[in-house]
Formats: sequence, structure tokens, C-alpha cells
Amino acid sequence: MRAKIVLAGGNGFLGRSLARNLGQRGYEVVILTRHPGSDPAGCTVFWDGRNPGPWMAEIEGARAVVNLTGRSVNCAPTAANRAEIMSSRVDSVRVLAAAIAAASRPPPVWLQSSSLAIYGNPGDVVCDENAPPADDFSAQVCRQWEAALPAGPARPVILRISLVLAPAGGALGPLARLVRRFLGGSVGPGRQYVSWLHEDDMNAVFVDAIERDDFAGAYNICTPNPVPNAELMRELRRVLRRPWSPPAPTWAVRIAARWFMRTDPELALTGRRCAPARLMTRGFQFRFPELRPALDDLVRRGL
Repeated sequence: MRAKIVLAGGNGFLGRSLARNLGQRGYEVVILTRHPGSDPAGCTVFWDGRNPGPWMAEIEGARAVVNLTGRSVNCAPTAANRAEIMSSRVDSVRVLAAAIAAASRPPPVWLQSSSLAIYGNPGDVVCDENAPPADDFSAQVCRQWEAALPAGPARPVILRISLVLAPAGGALGPLARLVRRFLGGSVGPGRQYVSWLHEDDMNAVFVDAIERDDFAGAYNICTPNPVPNAELMRELRRVLRRPWSPPAPTWAVRIAARWFMRTDPELALTGRRCAPARLMTRGFQFRFPELRPALDDLVRRGL
């Protein structure tokens, strides 16, 4: 009988990638989603991310629970959207905690996603897991998100995820489209750091956290080599064979984000320079620690 992984919020970009990877490793993957249906990556079961229901039966005997639930932050920063960003994260943690507490055979480990946004916009300061949290809205979301995770009976692991680079989904696709349209200049000052991770390394961290019993607490999930935004865009232009493009000034980014893209301009204008100190201490081996080989690989895969 295959070990079962319950993947909450598994229909998003990160969830689909992880589900495929876990399936290839021989796990049975059960995806909790608001939109169940046929999914080659695993069995899908309905849940709303807020309330108990028949989905709770899937928790029994699971090898692990992985929670990736949360409304996308790629939206206009309205009061309603911000309330949904917060509640979708905190509510999912609370209802999963209730399901695990009620299980007669609870999973031994709970992997809870979070974000490096917990560190705010610290400029050139390097943030490892001991860095203090910030107090802006995104950091407050992360703090409440993580605080909702209870201790036991499942071993809690908090994964503060960086910008994940993949050929399909996430932020890299829109950036690549801009570059291909000769609009691939640096964003705003261009000095803001981007902490990033190749999709393969993200999946490898999740698998380690599931399979290694000494994996616990909070981890920065990023490579040890963050880059300024200007370098990220330069490498994208190189790999996509496009020439230099003029930078997009801050005022233009704010106007385009708010009025044309209907998203929060701070997603592009702020940054953080993070270090995966705890992963490095554990001896985790990144397959793609440097940006250039990572992008070369993603282009080969169809970026």
C-alpha cells in the first residue's frame, strides 16, 4: 500500500508541480481543492478551506499533510482582497489543525507554506531564519499564518517560500512574456533583491521535510544566491535572446500595476535578500544554486 500525502490547495502552480513529483516517487497524492475533478497528478477531494467536511477522512493514516492554501497575492491591494488573503491562509490552518487533532491516526508531519515576505523589505540586509519579522501587511499575514500552526500531534514544518522559477506557472511566465516583447528592462530601481528557487529544488526540499524525521521548525526556501532585479532581467534577456531594454521607472510601474495589470506594484518594487541558513546547515544540495544554469534549464523545458 502506497503512503498517502494529503495536499491542501494542490490545484495551484506549486501544488501541481509537487503532486506530480510525489506521484513519480510512488506516493498516493490526495488533493484537497475547491474544484475537484480529473487530475493526472492525484485524486481530488472537495474542501472549502474553512469548514470541516467529508475530506477529513483523508487525514487518517496519511504520511504527511502539506498545506499550500491561500488566495493569490497577485491582485489589487483592496481591503476586500487583503481580507481574503489573510482569512484564506489562517482559516485553512485552523481547520486542518482540527482535522488532525480529531484523527485516530494523525499524520506524523505537517508541512505548512509561508513566505519570505515575513521579512518585509529590508534592502541589502541578509535575512536568515533568525531575522526579525517586519510589520507591513504581507509580513503580518505571514506572522498570523505561522502563528495559527499548532504544536503536535503532527511535527510542524514551516516553509518560507521564495520566488519559484518554473517553465509553467508562477511569476516567471509573465516576466518572460515581457522580455519577448522587448519590455524586459529592470523594474523600478533594479537594486531590490530577488530570492529565488528552481522548481526541482523546491520539490526536493518538500520531500526531505516529509521523509526526514529531524526536519522541524521554520526554513527559508531559497537558493543561497539571491540576485538584484536588474540581474534577473538581464539573465532573462540573455536566455531568451533579446537585447537591452530600458528600465521601467518606479512611477510607471505603479501606474501599470494598479490601472492595467490590477495588481499590487509592491510585488515588483520591494525585495529581500534571504539566506537558507538552516537548509545549508543540514547539508541540502541545491541542484540549481546559480541563476544562469537554472534559467538555461527552464528554457530547455519550454519556458
